[in-house]
Amino acid sequence: MVEDEDTESVHIQDSDKQAVKSSLVKKGRKSIAYLQKKKDSGEKIVQYCPAHLDPYWTLAAEMAGVDIVRYTAPGETIEHRIANLPWWTRELRRVAQYVHLNAYLQTPEFANKYKALERASILMAEGADSILPMGVNLETLEYLADNHIVVFGHVGALSGWQTAAHGGYKRCGQTAETAMEIYQQAYDYQEAGMMGMTIELTPREVTDAIAKKLRVPVVAVAAGGAADGSELVHFDLFGMMPVGRTGAHAKVYANFFEFAAGAIGAFGREVQSGAYPQPEHGYGMKAEELDKFLDLLEKK
Repeated sequence: MVEDEDTESVHIQDSDKQAVKSSLVKKGRKSIAYLQKKKDSGEKIVQYCPAHLDPYWTLAAEMAGVDIVRYTAPGETIEHRIANLPWWTRELRRVAQYVHLNAYLQTPEFANKYKALERASILMAEGADSILPMGVNLETLEYLADNHIVVFGHVGALSGWQTAAHGGYKRCGQTAETAMEIYQQAYDYQEAGMMGMTIELTPREVTDAIAKKLRVPVVAVAAGGAADGSELVHFDLFGMMPVGRTGAHAKVYANFFEFAAGAIGAFGREVQSGAYPQPEHGYGMKAEELDKFLDLLEKK
């Protein structure tokens, strides 16, 4: 664990002479300053996206040494996901104290710069390290940055419903002109106060050139190039996409469903065969108490 002196908590003394932390930021947490140092030193940044799955995937990512976890909150509707994000942030921070938590904002959360600041401030206070408002305009971005919000943005292809305006989720930046448009947006974001960003579905050469040109960390998503680091989404990394739906960028490192179904199936078979449980999987009763209990039971 690399410790960042910039994140060290300051301590004060209360009337009982007990140490009280004046900052909730834990020493050694992977702050934006930590990520910037990795870029500056040429070390690759590892980013993982467990989507809305439970906090234990984030715990596993921290145990594996991942740098950034980009996350959303679970919910049946967008309103539910928005409402659940502060609580979900607390849950992730509770189990993973060091990994950089990058909170994905739903578009209604930054419909204007005042709403964006209110929402971002809440999430940062709950334990997020940066905020991702995909497609944010420069006015809102500057307002967030001027008010000390760490904005970790996004350029290149957009995700979700936002792809409709561009004809769907598809490769971008394949001509010199469109590649320059992506660079210009990234540069404008940087100059407006964005402190890091992901770049999605761009050619490998464009990906790497933009990352090299910018001062801030740039993490590649389905972009071929190495940039300053790369991200894989949970569903790709663990082979959880339907057959034929795995993207060309994806690499499956383990098959979650085979593993999980195998373990659950083995348990089920042992229950059915009587192999589980064995005496060592529980505890017994003292003989005299057992005799007394059986005698009382017989009399009922």
